[in-house]
Amino acid sequence: MTSIAPNGIEPVDLLVVGAGPAGVAAAVMAAGLRMRVTLVEAVAVGSKVASIGALENVPGAWTTGPQLAAAFAADIASHQDSGRLTVVQGRATTVTGHRDRAEVSLADGSLLTAATVVVATGVTAPALRDVAWIEATGAAQVPPLWRATPEELEAREVVVLGADRPLGTWLRAHPRTDTRLRVLHPAHDSYKTAEVADDSRVRCELVDRVETAARPGGGYDVIAYHPDGTSRAVRADVLLGNLGSRPSALTGLVVGPDGYCPPEAQHTRVLVAGDLKGARMQRIAVALGDGGRAALIPYYRSLEDGFAPSP
Repeated sequence: MTSIAPNGIEPVDLLVVGAGPAGVAAAVMAAGLRMRVTLVEAVAVGSKVASIGALENVPGAWTTGPQLAAAFAADIASHQDSGRLTVVQGRATTVTGHRDRAEVSLADGSLLTAATVVVATGVTAPALRDVAWIEATGAAQVPPLWRATPEELEAREVVVLGADRPLGTWLRAHPRTDTRLRVLHPAHDSYKTAEVADDSRVRCELVDRVETAARPGGGYDVIAYHPDGTSRAVRADVLLGNLGSRPSALTGLVVGPDGYCPPEAQHTRVLVAGDLKGARMQRIAVALGDGGRAALIPYYRSLEDGFAPSP
């Protein structure tokens, strides 16, 4: 493997994996404390956030994902200009903690080394095969609702699987669209439908299970089985997922029974931040605060050990 030494220094003080809310907050906090930081991101700074149509209760009064993503990129760029933060584009695959360092392997075979690593890779949408109440044929994954635009759905029969919180966010983000969403959801999602109950663009149907099959010419055949024993067949032009999320954990992290990565179980040089820690973390404002907190841990450790970040 090739060892990468940003700015000619090996190792850096902090390596951050993932440039979402938690990762950006960790990188900015560390760079502001004069730590040498490398930020690894597979796509672009704030790429997932940029696909969110509407935001609420986010510090800075940002109201859309693209606005917040642009602010993230500007913050990162300002610290890059200082020479203390380097951005590496690549897909991290493995994290390893050692007595004197931590390492992250990238998909291209590169190896990044730092005194401490903060992993903030967040969550991803589950595959249909991973959802107990869905039986899918010919489609392991469908696009998430939160990425869809009204233009893509206009004048089409749209079926949404699951009634997770992005449903209400999507509707608030696109108040002028007249697209109708047929939402099939299990009982454990029922309480989440209250916020969209008065929106005429949504039809929520409680189901025990759903069968989906991709049609050769495009679209899907969907059969919804209801608790009263009835079933209904629907031909959908568009099938979207709104099924919550699962942690996107790197190989090398200790993963708990629920799929999340408990901080106390990780190597002392490997920290986790944001959504990886648990389902309750999945709010942008919470992730921002947690990312900043994660960066403070190695900073204070360095002071206790008698070493301060370079001037």
